[in-house]
Amino acid sequence: MSEPTGAARRRGPFKVGDQVQLTDPKGRHYTFTLEAGKNFHTHKGSFPHDELIGAPEGSVVRTTGNVAYLALRPLLPDYVLSMPRGAAVVYPKDAGQILAFADIFPGARVVEAGVGSGSLSSFLLRAIGDQGMLHSYERREDFADIARQNVERYFGGPHPAWQLTVGDLQDNLSDTDVDRVILDMLAPWECLEAVSKALVPGGIVCCYVATTTQLARTVESIREIGCFNEPTAWETMIRNWHIEGLAVRPDHRMIGHTGFLLTARRLADGVEPPMRRRRPAKGAYGEDYSGPNADGGMGR
Repeated sequence: MSEPTGAARRRGPFKVGDQVQLTDPKGRHYTFTLEAGKNFHTHKGSFPHDELIGAPEGSVVRTTGNVAYLALRPLLPDYVLSMPRGAAVVYPKDAGQILAFADIFPGARVVEAGVGSGSLSSFLLRAIGDQGMLHSYERREDFADIARQNVERYFGGPHPAWQLTVGDLQDNLSDTDVDRVILDMLAPWECLEAVSKALVPGGIVCCYVATTTQLARTVESIREIGCFNEPTAWETMIRNWHIEGLAVRPDHRMIGHTGFLLTARRLADGVEPPMRRRRPAKGAYGEDYSGPNADGGMGR
């Protein structure tokens, strides 16, 4: 049985072509690609790449200035934060939430709209494996080119489960029996009709949006289309902790708001979603609103 795509690049001694992440005594990272006969230079001296080629991961090298560096392969979160960018990347904290709450599983058939720089595509491809399918749609050809280069650099070549299409999802979506759809775009509500036709019953649509106005409109559009259950929306924040002996305290800085996530599940054809039992607050909808709950009642 052959190894999954990219697995050989994640284990064993360092080889020519591997990416290496060096960590200096102050915790700063430096990433480069191993090449025979080359030298790595810093303001603290240099060392030859050949010292690492054939060495086990987790080795320590010293520069000519006698500064020690820890050598490891960069993790995928490290890689996506340092990759060349066309558009903003989906940060690891949000990518992890998408993989978990959109329930991305090995062999899943996934559609993604808004490829950006290929960050989320890399996470999705690693989760679905070679037997899955990821069809990514990107409106801008320059972004698609950058994403393709980043994904292929990480996996060591083209991934067999990935198809990348340049164009709007709502105009080009032809996939059927899709398990999951991930929408990372300015107006995900424009794609919901096409998405509802592509998803299997029980399938999940997951939207990643930046602002509260986008979030509100997406949620109301999902309710209005009538073939999804009640959507769930949230955001995540990460705060590291400083631990030094008995000095245990939270860091002064944290990774705060990057975006909102929401998920909803496709209902079976012809099924009406259960009526909402939560009365909206008075004034929650503007006077000109005519969508769901326009009468202020308890309908969906």
